Amino acid sequence: MEPHVPACPGSVLFGCELTASTKSYTFQVDEEDNSDHILALSVVCLTDGAKDECNVVEVVGRNHENQEIAVPVANLKLSCQPLLSLDNFKLQPPVTFRLAAGSGPVHLAGWHRIMHREDVSFEEDDDLSEEDEEDLPPIMPAKK
Repeated sequence: MEPHVPACPGSVLFGCELTASTKSYTFQVDEEDNSDHILALSVVCLTDGAKDECNVVEVVGRNHENQEIAVPVANLKLSCQPLLSLDNFKLQPPVTFRLAAGSGPVHLAGWHRIMHREDVSFEEDDDLSEEDEEDLPPIMPAKK
C-alpha cells in the first residue's frame, strides 16, 4: 500500500462529485501541454444526502486499440459500504468518471501529478537500475 502522496510543486489535489444531475465528469489536460499527467485516485465515497441504494462508478477510457472501454471501480451503498479506498489507482488522462447506477452524490478524491518532460522519466530510472544489476557479481552456489 502506497503512503499518502505528499503535496509538492508537481502535485495538486483532485476532486469531483457525481450526482443524479451530473452523471459524468471528464478529466483532461491541454493537448499542447508538454508534461506527463497522472491522476491517482485515493478514495470514492458517498456524501451527505446519499440514499441507501447501489451507486456504481465507472471509469471510461481507451484501450490499446483506442476503443472506448468502461470499467466499474466502485459499488457503494450507504448501509454497507459508503466508502472505498482505491490506494492511489493511477490513470492517464483523458478519463471520464460516470455514475452508471444510483443517484449519488458520490465524491472522488485523489492527486493530479504533473511531471515536466525535462524531469527524469520513469524509463530513465529503469535503465539506471538495469545497469546497476549488471555490475553485481554473479551468485555462486553454496558450498556443501
